[in-house]
Amino acid sequence: MKGFKEFLLRGNVVDLAVAVVIGTAFTAVVTSLVANLFTPLIAAIIGKPDFAQLTFTINNSVFYYGRFLNSLIAFLSIAAVIYFVVVASVSRINERRRRGQTSPLDDPTLTDETRLLTEIRDLLAAGRR
Repeated sequence: MKGFKEFLLRGNVVDLAVAVVIGTAFTAVVTSLVANLFTPLIAAIIGKPDFAQLTFTINNSVFYYGRFLNSLIAFLSIAAVIYFVVVASVSRINERRRRGQTSPLDDPTLTDETRLLTEIRDLLAAGRR
């Protein structure tokens, strides 16, 4: 029981649990956004709020391609929202952080020899990995 408790209290497991809970809540928000805003917008533009009734029949077999279109539109909408809200935002934040950091080689007090030795050290360290 002690080992299980230690496993649960490790940072990675707790972080993962929090991520799953937040991801589930975020999914509900994005699904609502798609269902309540994007789908009516598409309906206003195209004229049909729901494509589920679009079908074709071959040899008495009914193909509900409209349901697939609904799922595809929902997926693309959710993917776009996640990309623009999460991925693009995190990328911008990381870029701002990178711009704020300067390389030690940019220090004007370093001599050319020191810069060269620093580069050699970094290359050797990268080669060991």
